[in-house]
Amino acid sequence: MPQSGFNRIQALRDQLSGSDAKIADYILDNPNTVQGLTIKGLASAVDVSTATISRFVKRIGYGSFREFSLSLTAAPASDNNFFGEIESDDDTRAIVSKVFKGGENALSSTFDLIPTESWDTAYQWIINCRKLGFFGIGGSSIVALDGYHKFLRTPIDAEQHPDYDVQLMQAVRMQPDDVAIVISHSGRNLDTLKITRQLKQNHVKIIAITAHVNSSLAKLADLVLPSSAAEVNLRSESMSSLLAQLTIIDSLFTLVGVNLGSDTLDVVDHVRHAIDQTRE
Repeated sequence: MPQSGFNRIQALRDQLSGSDAKIADYILDNPNTVQGLTIKGLASAVDVSTATISRFVKRIGYGSFREFSLSLTAAPASDNNFFGEIESDDDTRAIVSKVFKGGENALSSTFDLIPTESWDTAYQWIINCRKLGFFGIGGSSIVALDGYHKFLRTPIDAEQHPDYDVQLMQAVRMQPDDVAIVISHSGRNLDTLKITRQLKQNHVKIIAITAHVNSSLAKLADLVLPSSAAEVNLRSESMSSLLAQLTIIDSLFTLVGVNLGSDTLDVVDHVRHAIDQTRE
C-alpha cells in the first residue's frame, strides 16, 4: 500500500516552514476538500502560486503534482489512536503488515529527505577525522551503540558510552578535528543538547540525526541527516524513526567502508579472526 500523502505531510510537518507549512496545514485541515483539486485549485485555496505548490510537492518526496494528488485518496491516520492507523478490529496479519509498511515508509521518506551532497559531506568528514564520537540518550543510545559497533570494523577511531555523564566527559575531550554523530528523535532532549553545546564550544563537527530539522539540535549541528517516521507511528517509542536512524548509520558505515577499501577489509579480517577464537 503506497504511503498516504496526508501521513507523509503529518510526518514531515515539523520540518516545514513558510509557504510549505501553510500548504501542509491547509491540506491537513481540509482532507476532504483537497482530494481531487487541481494544482491551480489548491494554489488558489492556499493563496500561493502554482510554482510554490510544485516545489512543495517535490520537497516532500513526490515527482509530480499528479503523483501527490493520487496519494491523497486515503484519509489521514487518526491522532486519537496511539497506534496510528491500526484499528481495533485488525487481525494479527493486518497489524503486522501495517507495522512493516510503517517501516518501509519511514525508510522511503528518509531516503527522499537526504540529498547526495549530505551523504558525501558526512562520510568525507568521518574519513578525515581524528576521532569519531557517537552520542545519544535513552532510545537514541541504541542507534549510537549500533554506530560504534559497526565503526569498530573500520580504521576509524570511534567511541561511545551509554552513560550521560561519561558522554559529557567525552564531549569535553573532543577536538576541532573530530566528528560527533548526535542522535535524538525529537532534537529537544536537554541532556543531548547540553552535550551538543559542549561539542559546539570545542568546535567539533556535529552531524545530527533527528526527525525534526527545525529542532534545537538541528540548529546546533553543522550537518543534519533527517529521519522520518510515517504511516504506522508507535508514538511513545518512535519505532519507525528508530529503524530509519539505524539505516542512516548503516549507510554511513557502508560509504566509509567502501571508500577506505582495503584498509577496512584488513580491520574486518582481524576482528573476525579475533571473534572466531571465542567460538567452538
